[in-house]
Amino acid sequence: MQKTIIYRQQNLVYEVTGKGLPVMLIHGFTEDHSIWDSLVGAFPGQYLWLVPDLPGSGKSDFNNGLQSIADFADAAMAILQEEQIQQIVLIGHSMGGYVSLALAEKYPEILKGLGLFHSTAYDDRPEKKESRIKSMEFIRKHGAALYVRQSLPGLFSDHFKNAHPEKILEQVERYANFNPDSLVQYLNAMKNRKDKTRILKNMEMPALFLMGEEDPAVPLKDALEQCHLPRISYIHILANTAHMGMLENTNLCNSSVDRFLDQIPV
Repeated sequence: MQKTIIYRQQNLVYEVTGKGLPVMLIHGFTEDHSIWDSLVGAFPGQYLWLVPDLPGSGKSDFNNGLQSIADFADAAMAILQEEQIQQIVLIGHSMGGYVSLALAEKYPEILKGLGLFHSTAYDDRPEKKESRIKSMEFIRKHGAALYVRQSLPGLFSDHFKNAHPEKILEQVERYANFNPDSLVQYLNAMKNRKDKTRILKNMEMPALFLMGEEDPAVPLKDALEQCHLPRISYIHILANTAHMGMLENTNLCNSSVDRFLDQIPV
């Protein structure tokens, strides 16, 4: 079921389906809630899925007043308050992982478990910050469509690109009409975020790490360094996979999430 609430004077849209253990799935950069369709579709009645379009993505309005990853975490919290959910498992892909970590930091009492899909608790290194600045300049000059066409294929492994070029094209066409202001806003928020490794160090509840063996955005070395920080970690390294495991290695991602969630009491 699609629902809409007002967050900071703008429409915030999300999907709610299923029943049982509440799980929020937070999409990444140049994505919307549909990136999780295969996961939700694989277990439609086993969990209570809450799947938002972050402000500026999908059907949710762009909001010029949002500046930080914490602002997007507050948007997710507004959904939980609307649904009267006290505790939840947070699973975020890439930028969605940053939002999940910010939500866990600001509202630790809500967290039943945390999943990072191709994401990291580290802040941006100087070269990554510079890359984001260049991306913002490119988007302002050339628009979102060209940026998506040039950048999105690089998030997939060569193996997947060669085997499934039609799926790459599908993703490019789906997100080529992104609001360029939203993309610049996201890039700036990601660039300015702070290190959150202490959130992982202090976690008593279980954490799930899914990482791509060939991920150019979150190198495997960086991802592995964080796995030992929580008290309980579930670790999956996806072979022949880059940054988009839910599309490149769908069945393994789905089963990994299901096994992780099965360990968390309702």
